Amino acid sequence: MPETAAGGPAEATPSLQPHADRLLELAGISIDHGLERNRPLEVDPAAQPPELREWRACFVSLHADGSLRGCIGSVEPRRPLAVDVAENAHAAAFHDPRFPALTPAERPDLALKVEVLTPFEPLSFDGEADLLTQLQPGRDGLLLEADGRRGTFLPTVWEVLPEAEPFWTQLKRKAGLPPDRGPEGLRVYRYRTEVIAPETA
Repeated sequence: MPETAAGGPAEATPSLQPHADRLLELAGISIDHGLERNRPLEVDPAAQPPELREWRACFVSLHADGSLRGCIGSVEPRRPLAVDVAENAHAAAFHDPRFPALTPAERPDLALKVEVLTPFEPLSFDGEADLLTQLQPGRDGLLLEADGRRGTFLPTVWEVLPEAEPFWTQLKRKAGLPPDRGPEGLRVYRYRTEVIAPETA
């Protein structure tokens, strides 16, 4: 079961925007480190601001010419945020199974984005229809757990699946569940993300 917060994802957490430049810098340096030394940047948490030393989960996505070039992340906090960013940036560049490893020629045109997850809020619902009415398109990320499987969609997935029903159906598919799987035994958690990108830095 993931770590949850009683106040849910809307509970105020300090904004990371004052550290946006540093987070993007860590992601970029880790990718460069991978190109040069074939391993991620080793980050010393003690050298980072307090907010980046906190254990937070994040996803790092890479885009080239407007198209996805890699995306890897952590669903649950397991290390300091600065370390998570560096590790996930390297993994997105070189270990996303959907793409070949990044080459030096691609690096200059690469756009980076970091999405930091808020604590999870467990959702209680009476049937699938009730669950769908609780979702807030464009804002909610969802984590689904059932039958020893799990899957998550970040809030940005709403850009591709803007309606609640197909969003939910495709999340079940991603978790390895049949699309007609009933609500019995499902555990669903809502979260939000703070997006760190060059335009927000």
